[in-house]
Amino acid sequence: METLEQSFNLNLTEEQTLIRDTIRDFADKIIRPVVMEFDESQKFPTDIMHQLGEMGFLGILIPEQYGGAGLGYIEYVLVIEELAKVDPSIALSVAAHNGLCTNHIYRFSNEELKNKYLPDLTSGKKFGAWGLTEPSSGSDAGNMKTTAIKDGDYYILNGTKTFITHGTVGETVVIMAITDKEKGKKGISSFILEKEMEGFVVGKKENKLGMRASDTTQLIFENCKVPVENIIGNEGEGFVQALKILEGGRISIAALSVGLAQGAMEAAIKYSGERQQFGKYLNEFQAIQFKLAEMATNIEAARLLTYKVATAKDNGILNTKEAAMAKLFASEIAEKAANDAVQIFGGYGFVKDYPVEKFYRDVKLLTIGEGTSEIQRIVIAKDLLKD
Repeated sequence: METLEQSFNLNLTEEQTLIRDTIRDFADKIIRPVVMEFDESQKFPTDIMHQLGEMGFLGILIPEQYGGAGLGYIEYVLVIEELAKVDPSIALSVAAHNGLCTNHIYRFSNEELKNKYLPDLTSGKKFGAWGLTEPSSGSDAGNMKTTAIKDGDYYILNGTKTFITHGTVGETVVIMAITDKEKGKKGISSFILEKEMEGFVVGKKENKLGMRASDTTQLIFENCKVPVENIIGNEGEGFVQALKILEGGRISIAALSVGLAQGAMEAAIKYSGERQQFGKYLNEFQAIQFKLAEMATNIEAARLLTYKVATAKDNGILNTKEAAMAKLFASEIAEKAANDAVQIFGGYGFVKDYPVEKFYRDVKLLTIGEGTSEIQRIVIAKDLLKD
């Protein structure tokens, strides 16, 4: 039987096909056997991430002059999707490292900062974190409270960031903070911090429902001294920079959603051909067939949207609406696919011996992270209704 992937012709180049097959083989042989070990322990998969760095997958979007792979968003999407089929937690870590911290430094920093920080990030020698969300400002990121006051050769940061991917393990961190309260969003700036800086405190590590191998932590700044040369761009540019980074981040989540949904569907197809009830295999029942048919249709539609926006991003023509559409649709169909996969497994879908239980827990973050589904609808509607 022709698979969904075979029916969907991306016209991949030879290099892209090699990248896809390489990461697929790595995920199957190296990650799959230890997925539940890392999930149960909530231990960050340091060795696996280092291996991904050695393979060039922690600097996918960064030019070779800074130690990166010099690839585009199509290749990036391929990597995230293949990882998410096996372990969405690791896919999330790879996405956050590539698309948020590392990409922010590359896109908006000066050459001195790029040369200083990017090589260690692209090689996986150091992991990156990115801090926008705060305890009192999630979707309303412009209402942040963290401040950065210039004092001679330093900015003094005070405040708290929450839900920070790689907050514990990240050694290089991009943080948004207010440099001019009077200017509102236009008074927000971004900075590169190092964990060793005075006043940098790693706070509570979150005990999460899903994505448990992806480190998520609170960061606290208590008169944290950041050299003035570590500002990214100019004062007041941080919020606009963050929005542009989130645009690419939504492609990450769309790809992760497609991969997770595909993994859930493949598990359901396999199980439905092995499990018998009332003298028939589950896949002989029309109710099961209809669930699988709907999954396949939704996944292919989400994949089309995701690769469309990845191509647009590579060509420099992506707009915010398109990224929001891909993220919204892919994350919500992934949530449904995971739910239906558990239903097909029945009682076995509720236990940790089967992969759909973890997909079901992991998927919920995808409708929340990088902007909730509600925020995506606002973004899309604003674009549709603008003058």
